[in-house]
Amino acid sequence: MFTDRENKKFFVGSPSGRKKVTINASEMVGTGYLTPESRFPLLLEPKVDNLDFPAWIASQREFINKELRVHGAILFRSFGVKGAAAFQSCAVSLSPELLNYTERAAPRQEVHDRVYTSTEYPSDQYIPLHHEMSYSHTWPMKLWFHCEQPAKEGGCTPIADDRKVVRLIDERIRDGFLKKGVMYVRNFGEGADMPWQEVFQTEDRKVVEKYCEETHIEFEWRSNNRLRTRQIRQVMVKHPETGDEVWFNHAHLFHISNLEQNVREALLKEFRDDELPRNAFYGDGSRIPDAILETIRHTYSNAAVRFSWHEGDLLLVDNILASHGRDPFSGERRTLVAMAEMYTNPDFVLPAPHPA
Repeated sequence: MFTDRENKKFFVGSPSGRKKVTINASEMVGTGYLTPESRFPLLLEPKVDNLDFPAWIASQREFINKELRVHGAILFRSFGVKGAAAFQSCAVSLSPELLNYTERAAPRQEVHDRVYTSTEYPSDQYIPLHHEMSYSHTWPMKLWFHCEQPAKEGGCTPIADDRKVVRLIDERIRDGFLKKGVMYVRNFGEGADMPWQEVFQTEDRKVVEKYCEETHIEFEWRSNNRLRTRQIRQVMVKHPETGDEVWFNHAHLFHISNLEQNVREALLKEFRDDELPRNAFYGDGSRIPDAILETIRHTYSNAAVRFSWHEGDLLLVDNILASHGRDPFSGERRTLVAMAEMYTNPDFVLPAPHPA
């Protein structure tokens, strides 16, 4: 399976007594699966102690990228990775340029250079499966997750092969979205969601306006330093290397029906549909029925694969081929995230109307 079977020199042995040895790449790492029934994700585990893991990754980029295209996700287990710096070293060994988190949809903290905490939502909340930044004009092709501390209970990061998900989505639902598109409306400054300064990582309105113009987002500055944005985005995308077409949007997350009933009712008493902190509509501005979004969430849930995090695990995800979420948990949990290889959708470009 490995792309380079030539002997190479790697550091192995205990951290205090590491030495360079000549060894075949296939003799250092084994491949397998978490269960005999599923080939998703691919599981890689070391065959030797204290392998120089970043160096091994760098030597096996072709192999890793090939297997990622085949499987959609790769779980690296028992490689002794500990902490944000070690995690970053592994990630940049495959993708030298990690990405900043811009046009944010969730609160995160940067804990190391372009290494972030996973979404900081309350531990009792479930985050439905989704593709990172599928509400945007651009998104990362690769996601890295690192388990620093697994939760006492729960806290899985469920993943799904979206080549399977798209086949499970009802044809009538799919055709309705493809005919109309999907539009996201966000209102910043209402006190119920992230402020625009955090989302766009700036205090400068001009910077926000430039970003919106470049990424086809309609924007409207309102009283009291509030901002409203509207953007029409893709429903499905084609993977640029495999050609697979998958369901790729944030409608089921941004839509008001994704919130708990008491929160939803309180917000709807205060705001119109288009004044909510965030909401999703068909591309023509018409409402998406709650039942359709619930069906999509159930489809993702039915396709989800779960595994218990082990301390030190790394999970590499192709952000088009696979989606991810988060289960509720108890106890302390710390999962880090890094993003790489920004991709701009070449098949869906719709200039936004000039703001009034």
